[in-house]
Amino acid sequence: MKKHNFNAGPSILPREVIENTAQAILDFNGSGLSLMEISHRAKDFQPVVDEAVALFKELLNIPDGYSVLFLGGGASLEFCMVPYNFLEKKAAYLNTGAWAKKAMKEAKAFGDVVEVASSADANYTFIPKGYEVPADVDYFHITTNNTIYGTELHADPDVNVPLVADMSSDIFSRPIDVSKYICIYGGAQKNLAPAGVTFVIVKNDAVGKVSRHIPTMLNYQTHIEKGSMFNTPPVVPIYAALQTLRWLKAQGGVEEMQRRAKLRSDMLYAEIDRNKMFRGTVTAPEDRSYMNICFVMADEYKELEADFLKFATEKGMVGVKGHRSVGGFRASCYNALPVESVQALIDCMQEFEKTH
Repeated sequence: MKKHNFNAGPSILPREVIENTAQAILDFNGSGLSLMEISHRAKDFQPVVDEAVALFKELLNIPDGYSVLFLGGGASLEFCMVPYNFLEKKAAYLNTGAWAKKAMKEAKAFGDVVEVASSADANYTFIPKGYEVPADVDYFHITTNNTIYGTELHADPDVNVPLVADMSSDIFSRPIDVSKYICIYGGAQKNLAPAGVTFVIVKNDAVGKVSRHIPTMLNYQTHIEKGSMFNTPPVVPIYAALQTLRWLKAQGGVEEMQRRAKLRSDMLYAEIDRNKMFRGTVTAPEDRSYMNICFVMADEYKELEADFLKFATEKGMVGVKGHRSVGGFRASCYNALPVESVQALIDCMQEFEKTH
């Protein structure tokens, strides 16, 4: 039976990325050595990093004056590194979910933190609007896609302060204006690579301005100067990221990914809205995520939730159980997910409707 991978992360990757990485693990560049056992300073590996950086800049149209870094620690470490490097006195945060809240918590150790708006009281079922960002903050932090709750910012905010964004789960799914940001970061395990590497896009002239001492390993300047090679980087995830970046370019880039993302989400949301057995959890339609589509059983069919999960699993749907904070179901539709998998889930929902 064909499996349809809707896992929220680690998640689906293009098949050719998996196969190419697997081959390099067996034999990297005909060296007779595994990718897992070569030195990160080997002459054959530096071109991997160089090409990955170049493709990052090309695909996202990153302006001059920015560095692309490949680090460890996941987005959770960036929750700390961002304020360490950029928060001198005060920062503003938009609270749109669990990860935004965790980022805000870390920042409070480094200075004043202003929560400009929050949808926590409504269990993060919408993205707050109409808020004001104080003009005197060092930066404004956003989480562009909220994997647990299924909300997403579909455009770069227009604010008059430096922007920082956690784009862990929607990077490369739409064009972004990088020039608006001083830092964009994310764990790679949703739209880029297996877990183990973190990408950071950082504006070079934004670092080195805080008065505090920053530990060497947590200083962005360290990694800018060393080209992500200050310490041993996660070579296998970086190699897999390069394969994904090549795939993205060959498929048509972020514009094509955006088209596919909208197609997949429009299809599935249309079925959720049509099918009387289900309902979406996001209250504002314009805030619905293209990446993580969350839905539950309609109230009158609530007792069938476990039955549908079992039915869907038997039909080959993988990872569709919703996060415990929301319940119900979550279909994560990242860049590598084929539209056929979305159609298979829709067919599954319709068949369940007919039999109940």
